[in-house]
Amino acid sequence: MSSARSRGEQKVVELSIRSRFELLDLVHNAASAVLREAGFDDDARFWLTVAIREAVNNAIKHGNRLDARKLVRVRFEVGREELKVWVRDRGRGFEPNRLPSPLEADNLLKGGGRGVYFMRKFMDKVRYVCRSSGCNEVCMIKRLPRAGKGPEKEEKR
Repeated sequence: MSSARSRGEQKVVELSIRSRFELLDLVHNAASAVLREAGFDDDARFWLTVAIREAVNNAIKHGNRLDARKLVRVRFEVGREELKVWVRDRGRGFEPNRLPSPLEADNLLKGGGRGVYFMRKFMDKVRYVCRSSGCNEVCMIKRLPRAGKGPEKEEKR
């Protein structure tokens, strides 16, 4: 289930999916469309969808523990200057600063453990919120490519 709406200058797209890896492509496609609409080029869209996909993958695997009865909610908010992506699961949360670095020699060849690193690397800000209601959220923020730029000046002939 998804919805899209516009509030003033802000555009919002929301998805709710069951905790199944088969649904990652749906989130990927929605993310790519939102990013395209927000003005990101092909390169940026590739790396940003990697970060978003990793956040949803972590919500399915670690947050909801592969329980298909539990939902993962994804919310895209495109404002005037930035994109916010919220991913919410029904997990207990975790302490992101206690994760081992995937860049340490002992971790370089491990198959997992890079999701949070990619999220931090490709987004401008990443913050985690653990709610007492039993939800865990990650909010990823990326400045829009056109943000901070003035209107384009017309060339005089």
